[in-house]
Amino acid sequence: MSTTEHVPPLDREQALHPIPESERTTDVSAQFWIWAGANIAPINWVLGALGITLGLSLADTLIVLVLGNLVGMALFGVFVLMGQRTGVTGMVLSRAAFGRRGAYLPSVVQACLAVGWCAVNTWIVLDLVMALLGRLGVVDPEAANIGWRLAVAAVIMAIQVAISWLGYRAIAAFERWTVPPTIVVLVAMSVAAWFFIGVDWNYAGPAGAVLVGGERIAAMTGVMTAIGIGWGITWFTYAADYSRFVSRTMPRRRLYLASTLGQFLPVVWLGVLGATLATRNGEVDPGQLIVESYGALAIPVLLLVVHGPIATNILNIYTVSVAVQALDVKVSRRTLSVLVGIVAMAAVTFFVFQSDFATVLDTWLVGIVAWIAAWAGVMLVHYFLVAQREIDPADLVAPVGARRLPVVNGAAMLAFAVGVLATWLFMAGQVPALQGPLATAMGGVDLSWLAGGLSAAAVYAAIGPAARRRFLARRDGAGSPSVAPARRPDEDPVVTS
Repeated sequence: MSTTEHVPPLDREQALHPIPESERTTDVSAQFWIWAGANIAPINWVLGALGITLGLSLADTLIVLVLGNLVGMALFGVFVLMGQRTGVTGMVLSRAAFGRRGAYLPSVVQACLAVGWCAVNTWIVLDLVMALLGRLGVVDPEAANIGWRLAVAAVIMAIQVAISWLGYRAIAAFERWTVPPTIVVLVAMSVAAWFFIGVDWNYAGPAGAVLVGGERIAAMTGVMTAIGIGWGITWFTYAADYSRFVSRTMPRRRLYLASTLGQFLPVVWLGVLGATLATRNGEVDPGQLIVESYGALAIPVLLLVVHGPIATNILNIYTVSVAVQALDVKVSRRTLSVLVGIVAMAAVTFFVFQSDFATVLDTWLVGIVAWIAAWAGVMLVHYFLVAQREIDPADLVAPVGARRLPVVNGAAMLAFAVGVLATWLFMAGQVPALQGPLATAMGGVDLSWLAGGLSAAAVYAAIGPAARRRFLARRDGAGSPSVAPARRPDEDPVVTS
């Protein structure tokens, strides 16, 4: 049994301390609403249409959506349970495998990517918002509307920062109260699309150019990476940031199901909506089609569109702040949330004037998130094989130099590097730099997530246990100083059993 430093309850979340049992919630439904809200976003119906635009049939697209997300979300649930067990964020948990300072590497990558996603997610809905406002007669849809775009982006960003600044409870409350109404709108959109707009449920691909053989497989693996298994993988590094607030008395099965279903249902639903809408001509932007087709639903759809980036970005901003804190930056989480909002808004402003650059950045982000597969491979092997689920949170938050953990775990870093390299070799990205030679040789088949995860896991499984035994032998031989303060009688312990 280990202990955690006694700090005032309101400061624990701000200072990245493990969340003790006395301050956790037994309301597992909050996890469902958090992950559902993060995925009811326009980007998912656009990604759902990807299979159709790549030339796949509707059946192929739906198969990839369902099967891919079953696998991706199933693995996501494992990282949710890690957060519940340890009470720490994903990047603090990384210290167990990568070392006290070795975990700076994934923390930096996570922080940079989440800032990028925050900016892109805010910018990406502005065209659709302008089209909806044009439909309502508020703006001229043919004009640039620069002022309107910046004003809408600023309002969205301010709301995102305010909710993230308040912390987990505000995030959970926002998602709980706003997601159900958006689901009602989504139901209305789906009924309109599937029964009144004229979806081609037998769509077999573009006329005269139906994909077969290797081209078909390549297109299916591309969709699998974008919104199948790959979509679940993108959330692995976020999972523990929110499940750390769930009581250890909550049955693991209930938490697992609530979190994975919160991810799976909206991703597949919106993906199917986007794919079916795209069958009208195989090329149309499903967002624009919604604007053109829904008429009386313009206002509700506008609310859903604006809600999407807010519900997603409150998680991005919060995760950036705790990822930066994991770098031992002595700045409060709330201050960091404001700084993230300022940086992201500056990026959105630049994107408004340089939309081509924003599109390129979006493409890069989609490709770069594949690093998470390598990180996940190392983390899973460390948790289940090397540490055998016994990770003491006090070790993870001990100061640098306390000798509770290696400063840098070379075995994990090597495995991670091998995984990232394998990811790139098998990646069929949208820009040349993200097109690996093995994927190109296979005709564009994208197995990046599989190659990266398995190779990193295999390397770490081979060398990780021996590296840990050597560290423990050196530590125990030299005598490891105890840096955890004595537990006060009224303080809840943090246990790892």
